[in-house]
Amino acid sequence: RCVSWWCAEGEAAMFTFVNRCADTVWPGVLSNAGTARLGTTGFELPPGASRAVPAPSAWSGRLWARTGCAQDGATGRLVCATGDCGSGTAECAGAGAAPPATLAEFTLDGTGGLDFYDVSLVDGYNLPVLVEPSSGERPGGASSAGSCASAGCAADLNAMCPAELRSGGGAACRSACDAFGRPEYCCSGAYANPGTCRPTSYSQVFKMACPRSYSYAFDDPTSTFTCAGGPDYTVTFCPGATPSFRHSRDLTMCPCS
Repeated sequence: RCVSWWCAEGEAAMFTFVNRCADTVWPGVLSNAGTARLGTTGFELPPGASRAVPAPSAWSGRLWARTGCAQDGATGRLVCATGDCGSGTAECAGAGAAPPATLAEFTLDGTGGLDFYDVSLVDGYNLPVLVEPSSGERPGGASSAGSCASAGCAADLNAMCPAELRSGGGAACRSACDAFGRPEYCCSGAYANPGTCRPTSYSQVFKMACPRSYSYAFDDPTSTFTCAGGPDYTVTFCPGATPSFRHSRDLTMCPCS
């Protein structure tokens, strides 16, 4: 699978993080249980910067961006307005993102040797994210018509977020599950299967704006993408737009076109 010049034994793919936002973001990385950690679990990424991070074979986990991070004057801990992992440092060290946060999720070398990936809004949204497989790779054997396609959400959902889901003064948009905790929104209890848990008016707001993103727990058919041939992946924050974040707990986001 390892096709790039940089590959060492056991490395499967390269993730390149790109920040096109107007302000610095702090990407976070969480490996799934039983999967080796990447070489970093979080770092600072200034506007216009990029960073490549190799992943081992069969890696699975999630990637996201924290916004509005600053060092607390009293404790010295790094505190982020959105997507905070609670570690108090740039490295998340095995901790995940506090919702709401836009998540890029990956399973490399999964069933049939395919990569599975998606951009999820199930835990809410804090900024636009786009996942792009590298070009020129062999797409054969994928299970959907969207083989090796780009996944993600380039829209500014904060600008269209329903008032009852707004978080942090407009810095992020909560999911209905996070906001209300009801089984029909969380796909739990009697709603814990695709037959009973259906799209809601809230998830449809996300889906209409970002049709290539995962909008609720059973959104798989249109939102999980597959790719064969061992591609690398570029994860771009704020693709095609330049959201700006105020570095405070009362963040607001500029309207972006």
